[in-house]
Amino acid sequence: MSTDRAPVESPFAGLRTGLGRAFDRGLAAVTGSALAPYQAAVVRIGISLTWLLFLLREWPHRRELYGDTSPWRWEMAQRLIADNDAFTVLMWSDGRLWFEIVYAGAMLASLLLLLGWRTRTVSVLFMLGVLSLQNRSVFMGDGGDNVIHLMAIYLVLVRCGKVWSLDARRAARAAAARADGAGSDDAGGPQAGPGSDRGGVVLWAVTGTALAVGQLTGFAALSAGWAAVLWGLWLVHGLWWVVARRAAGEPRAVLDVFTNLAHNSAMLVIAAEVCLIYATAGWYKVQGSRWQDGTALHYPLNLEYFRPWPMLSDALGSSGLMVMVITYGTVIVQVAFPFTLLNRRVKNVLLAVMMIEHTAIAVICGLPFFSLAMIAADAVFLPTNFLRWLGDRASRLGRRLLPGRGRAADPDLDPGSGKGRGEESGKTAPAVPAQNTSPDSERVTSG
Repeated sequence: MSTDRAPVESPFAGLRTGLGRAFDRGLAAVTGSALAPYQAAVVRIGISLTWLLFLLREWPHRRELYGDTSPWRWEMAQRLIADNDAFTVLMWSDGRLWFEIVYAGAMLASLLLLLGWRTRTVSVLFMLGVLSLQNRSVFMGDGGDNVIHLMAIYLVLVRCGKVWSLDARRAARAAAARADGAGSDDAGGPQAGPGSDRGGVVLWAVTGTALAVGQLTGFAALSAGWAAVLWGLWLVHGLWWVVARRAAGEPRAVLDVFTNLAHNSAMLVIAAEVCLIYATAGWYKVQGSRWQDGTALHYPLNLEYFRPWPMLSDALGSSGLMVMVITYGTVIVQVAFPFTLLNRRVKNVLLAVMMIEHTAIAVICGLPFFSLAMIAADAVFLPTNFLRWLGDRASRLGRRLLPGRGRAADPDLDPGSGKGRGEESGKTAPAVPAQNTSPDSERVTSG
């Protein structure tokens, strides 16, 4: 008698199929487009604005902080950097002229990144400015410096100029010109053509020449690792320009996949970094006796360093109930926030609470730059619909203040137009008819 039986289907077959489909959709999402462009733009604007305001505020004291009159002398910084291998161009020379050039350059890079001009190149210059000044005097500043330090590095990998930037405006105008027949290659990016984007070519050539001259003359004392990073970024930017204009098609598609993957990975790291900041802060507070008994807020309110408005601090600190509520509430919000990402409504509520809390810290404790840096980092979780609404209101306000300007040429300043979402000229994906706002396309950080 035959004992052959029909094979029994595995009870996990459907699960494997579902997981496979989910993986395919996820892979297509992270490689097919740069997710959360509005969140990336807000982080770019917030971090660059915070750093620029800090440098402006400290202009009268810049030499004491990072220059030749700093208590942390150049020789002391040199010995420390020899041990920790931190990067700073201020160690290339101890002259005042070089310091003034670096400080002014850091301010200029912050302003250009804030405006979104040539964001791929300027984001690198912004990072170099942040690292150079902060690593020169590592004992200056507060926790906000650490946030700016990290975000400056991440922004190099993020396509942060796709919306709300001069890059986006230039790309939209180029797309409109191509639609009118002025362009010659729809797949080649904004202003495609052999002789286009002269400004980008000049900027690329100048940065490469400066880097080469600095190394050849021995002035730029770069380690092998930093030399590889800077030259690698320079070559990648040049390769992108060539491929976008001369080798459209599969080579361009491959580069788009890698840049989208880098962007989305960096945005995920930014989100994880914010969660880690709040989780560690909350759990460390739980272990402190003053946080456990609800009196922790009392002490900074009575320290002169954190009392820019003594009457306000006294009014808040005079209520024991208010001190206890804020103390326990701070711990609860910080510990709970990473878990609220599973529910976007609760997440949005706690996000608003934390932004209000940081605003209160800026006013009551006199820590505006720390608070601005944290609010800018928190913005990675803001809902896309809210950001688009905010951009639309800002665009309408701009047209009211400048009635002769007409409608904004950049559709990202006017989301209703639904046209191109470009970034720096020659460094973006081809313009598309409309922004992809499907839930899957922005689920990672849009909320």
